[in-house]
Amino acid sequence: MATQHGVTIVNGPSDWQIIQQNESGHGRIELSGTWRSNDGNPGVVEVRVAFENTSASVTSALHWRPVQTNNDGTWTATIGEVPAGGLYRLETRLNNAERSRADWSQRGDVRHFIGVGDLWVIAGQSNSAGYGRGPYNDPPEFGIHMLRNSMEWSIATQPMNESTDSKHPVNSEGSTCGHSPYLNFARVLKQHLDYPIGLIQTSLGGSPLHAWNPTEPGEAVLYHNMVECVKAAGGTAKGVVWYQGESDCGGENAITYADRFLKAVAAWRTALNNPELCVITVQLNRHKAKTPDHLGWSIVREAQRTLVKRDANITVVPSTDLPLTDHIHNGPAGNMVLGERMAKSALQHAYEKPIVADAPDLQSVRRMDDGTAIELTFSPVVSFLAIIDENVNPFLVVDDNGTVPIVEVTFPENIGTDRPKIGDENTILLRLDRALVGDAKIHGGYGADPLLLPMDMERTLPVLAFYNVPVE
Repeated sequence: MATQHGVTIVNGPSDWQIIQQNESGHGRIELSGTWRSNDGNPGVVEVRVAFENTSASVTSALHWRPVQTNNDGTWTATIGEVPAGGLYRLETRLNNAERSRADWSQRGDVRHFIGVGDLWVIAGQSNSAGYGRGPYNDPPEFGIHMLRNSMEWSIATQPMNESTDSKHPVNSEGSTCGHSPYLNFARVLKQHLDYPIGLIQTSLGGSPLHAWNPTEPGEAVLYHNMVECVKAAGGTAKGVVWYQGESDCGGENAITYADRFLKAVAAWRTALNNPELCVITVQLNRHKAKTPDHLGWSIVREAQRTLVKRDANITVVPSTDLPLTDHIHNGPAGNMVLGERMAKSALQHAYEKPIVADAPDLQSVRRMDDGTAIELTFSPVVSFLAIIDENVNPFLVVDDNGTVPIVEVTFPENIGTDRPKIGDENTILLRLDRALVGDAKIHGGYGADPLLLPMDMERTLPVLAFYNVPVE
């Protein structure tokens, strides 16, 4: 029983909470609590949802209305059909029939800055947790909120994976976090969708895939933590933003990465009650270590590239052109670009907006001119493929006799040269110094620290790195 007069909310949304909308574009709020009259007369608990900035009821159906009020001093309410948008204020009051004016009813608890929109889960390792160092212009914004490690909702700010008052130390960072891509990710979504975005932070630097995958041996502690966090936020989400793989760039973990990741995603979809959960992934950026595993990094990047061909609700964006803050972590400038790329990928795939966000991906590899040339075709290409530094050759060709030297890389638009255009804007031609022998394979952007890859120039979007693709 409440000790305060009026209405007390015991269970319900928190200040700053974003509620996941349903397929009809509405949120549902479940409430319960206690009531106590200050004059001893019976009363009825009433609730309403108002705009935070005007105090007007959101709709006539969400104006003051009575809810289930029990004689034992408890009450319950279900508020359905709250339209996507906000920010809203949830109000309660105790209305007494003995009073002549409802606006002088007894006080009730209030929840502020509530929104209805979409929830996105932040998962993965350090580049998701955010290790970017240095200054940046990435300010917080009303309508972009997050469930912090304290399990309290607040306006979203950097650093996102800081562990103040953490209720789940399983993903507390050992080092001080910095800048991550996801505030800008949410900002771009909100600009296009015009409703609030909620972020649920669950990532952890250095975490391997098996910690997120309950189908592998072990406890999958980060998977369970993610599920518990989403449960606290309402039980489901629109999607997951995922940047991970560095810890799996070696041995059997790299070879099996694609299959294991698909099993992890299937488990997430079941646990988060969303069979079409969209997963926005990132193809790994560079690793400038002294002794990196070039083969392992190439295998994982290829797995990330081909995941989208096996699951229509997984997307991948490139990052190999983005600046680093150290030998392996994206800096703030790169994170801002990456957040926008991931948001545009979500807009295309999760929201079916009429934009082309996918990076150019290798579609075909053909022998030409009796095996002395190779034609590469990419899609989608909105403008034309070119490379900033014409002295760079990011391709590697091998056949039964070993490495095949590449004499010339010719792009469709040879700006500033007298060489002719070779064909469609999505085609690159490689001239070889000898004919191919037997089975031939091609790599693009090989190794932990790959050379600069060609771009769809007007979108400044590099092609996805690829590994061990057969030459037809």
